[in-house]
Amino acid sequence: MMKIIQSVLLSLLLSISASVFAGQVNINKADAATLSAELVGVGEKKAEAIVAYRTANGSFKSAADLMNVKGIAEATLKKNADNILIK
Repeated sequence: MMKIIQSVLLSLLLSISASVFAGQVNINKADAATLSAELVGVGEKKAEAIVAYRTANGSFKSAADLMNVKGIAEATLKKNADNILIK
C-alpha cells in the first residue's frame, strides 16, 4: 500500500508544470544564462539567439516580438506569458 501512495505522490510531483518554478525575467535586460534559466523551453542556444536579436534590432516592444527570434514559437510564448517582463 505504501508503494502505491509513493507512486501516486511521485506522479503528482512530476506532473507539476515547470512554469511554476520559473521566475520573471526582463527580456530586454537579461543575459543568455538568465533567459535560459528562467524561461521554460528556452535553452542556451535560444537564449543566445534572443540576446543577438535584441542587440541587432533593439529592445523588444512586446512579449510577442520574441516570435521574431528563430526558434521561438507561440507555444514557448504561452508557456512563459506570466514570466516575461518588458520594462
